Amino acid sequence: MLEIGDLSLRYGQHLALDQVNLRAAKGETVVILGANGAGKSSLLKSIAGMVKPVAGSSIALEGRVLTGRPAHEIVEMGVALVPEGRGIFGDLTVEENLLLGAYAKRARNGESSRRAFVYELFPKLAQRRAQYANTMSGGEQQMVAIGRALMSAPDFLMLDEPSLGLAPVVVTELFATLRRVRETGVGLIIVEQNVKVSLSIADRGYLMEAGRIVGEDTAEALLRDPAVQRAFLGMNTETSK
Repeated sequence: MLEIGDLSLRYGQHLALDQVNLRAAKGETVVILGANGAGKSSLLKSIAGMVKPVAGSSIALEGRVLTGRPAHEIVEMGVALVPEGRGIFGDLTVEENLLLGAYAKRARNGESSRRAFVYELFPKLAQRRAQYANTMSGGEQQMVAIGRALMSAPDFLMLDEPSLGLAPVVVTELFATLRRVRETGVGLIIVEQNVKVSLSIADRGYLMEAGRIVGEDTAEALLRDPAVQRAFLGMNTETSK
C-alpha cells in the first residue's frame, strides 16, 4: 500500500499542495483528476522525491517512509515516475534507454526477462531497439518512457499525462497496454487529461482543486457524476439523461 498523509508542498510563498491524503494498493489503478494548476503533477513529483514537501507530510510504501528521500532511493524502493514530457534520452537508442531503467539494484536480477516483457508490450520498440529515441514519433517515445520505468521493477508506476499530444488511436493502444501492466500486479497512479479513457481502466479516482483533494469515489461512480461530466467530459447533464 502506498499511503500519503497530510502532504503539503510550497514553491516559495505558493502553497501547491495542501494536506493531501491519498492511498493506492498494489495492482490497483488510481486516477487523479483536476484542472490545470490543481497540483496533480506536484503530487506525483512529491511522491517521486523530485520536490521536498513541507515538514509533517507523510509518504509511505508498505510502512517504509519515503518522505524526504532522494529520487533514486524512491525508485530503489519500488516507485517509478513517467513524467510529463517523457524525459527520455534522445541521443541514446531504445535499448540503451531501457538498460538505464534497470540501473536500480532491485532491477538487476531478471533484467533480461523484464526487457523481453517490455518488447512484448511494445512490439514497435523491439523492431526499433537500435533506433535513436529522438528520431521516433511522440507515441513511440512514450512507449520508451513507460518501458524504461518498467525496467526498474516498480511496485507502483506513476504516469503524468501519458496521452498528451498523442493521436486518438495511439491513446487507445497505450491504455490497453496499461491494462496489461496492471494485470502483472503493478499499481498505477495516473494523472491524465483524457478523463473518460483513464477512468475506463481505473478502480478509483480522486478530484483535486487548488492543491486539495475535494472528492474521491470509484471510477464507475465518477463517470456517472454530473459534476465530473460537466467539468471534465464536456457533457450537458440535462441532455445526457
